[in-house]
Amino acid sequence: MELGQLITEQRNENTMNIDKLDISGILKLINEEDKKVAYCVEKAIPDISKAVELVVEAFNKGGRLIYVGAGTSGRLAIVDASECPPTFGVPFDMVVGIIAGGDSAIRTPIENVEDNEEQGRIDIRNLNCCEKDVVMGIAASGRTPYVIGALKEARKLGAKTTSLANNPNSVTGVSRDIAEEYLNKAGNSKRMQ
Repeated sequence: MELGQLITEQRNENTMNIDKLDISGILKLINEEDKKVAYCVEKAIPDISKAVELVVEAFNKGGRLIYVGAGTSGRLAIVDASECPPTFGVPFDMVVGIIAGGDSAIRTPIENVEDNEEQGRIDIRNLNCCEKDVVMGIAASGRTPYVIGALKEARKLGAKTTSLANNPNSVTGVSRDIAEEYLNKAGNSKRMQ
């Protein structure tokens, strides 16, 4: 499927005239649209539960949860991984986030690094990913080559994989044990998990 045909790349019909509203109207409209996120997540609870079970199993075996993303997805992965030690008192290497382009890409967008499938494979190998681990690929489009490469390599190394995408029948599903696909509200649904 072409990028322009994906749900995540479509204009939201409800916000077509947002630029014509006053500030209060804009904020109310954004709030109304954000309310829909919880319903999208609710529909995916069965898959989310399966993914959490994989992670619990990995933790019980001394494994890790490794998030992989590019751009905003990678930044959200790193934020979540960074919050686990102070919030839950877990070791710093128990939940890991990696982003296409490395640490530099956390603060500065680096163009085209998301398109490098081989670098996704390399980055997973460099983490010494193994059969104890669970790797979650996060890509709103569900077709980010860097994430796909990381998921494929993780499975090759024996890790369980899951993916989070906001388009149905995503390509990231090629290399996963469980997929979570939400049909809209891409950024907010990722943050709510």
